Amino acid sequence: MKLKKKAKRTLIIIVILILVGLCAFLGYKMFTDKKDEVKETKVLKTIEKYNYTLHDNKTARYKKMFEKLNEILTEKEVDEEKYAKQIAEMFVYDFYSLKDKTAKTDVGGVDFVYSGVLDNFLLNAEDTYYKYVESNIYGNRDQKLPEVDEITIDSVRVEPFTIAGGNTDEKAYHVKVNWTYKGEGFDSYQKAAELVFIHNDIRLDLVELQK
Repeated sequence: MKLKKKAKRTLIIIVILILVGLCAFLGYKMFTDKKDEVKETKVLKTIEKYNYTLHDNKTARYKKMFEKLNEILTEKEVDEEKYAKQIAEMFVYDFYSLKDKTAKTDVGGVDFVYSGVLDNFLLNAEDTYYKYVESNIYGNRDQKLPEVDEITIDSVRVEPFTIAGGNTDEKAYHVKVNWTYKGEGFDSYQKAAELVFIHNDIRLDLVELQK
């Protein structure tokens, strides 16, 4: 009688262990399957001389902007004012549009930021404008976020600008921009800024973003 009870208890333990193992396997499988759903971005196009890249996760509008930038930079003689205006528009659209961003760390406009200020720029962005962006890695976010609509270049002026460390660009571009957002509910979001671009070899790089 005791042997039968012992065998029954052993059988129950074995069944429990099998069920626990099965649950663990199914949980792991679901996790890895979901992980596989996260797509890695691919580079669609590169403007090699200027080190600008276009990724496949960008919106159709941004892709058109990139094509226009490519046209400007492949002319026999690059019109720097056109160049400054175009990257100002691209930066504003990519940075201030949060709707297409996957997380608070997915900061837009970084292609146009001067490497010497990039770390500080990212830190500030994640602590301020991008702070409350919820993760959308699996495409299930229902948070309402802004997308830039109309962009207007108010003015472009060329004048000296001194960056940290004492280096001065005598012909830095100061571009004043204003913009609107698609839809309603975004009145509290920033709608104007002055962007300062300095010369970095043949590139123009953003060094300051002024409200």
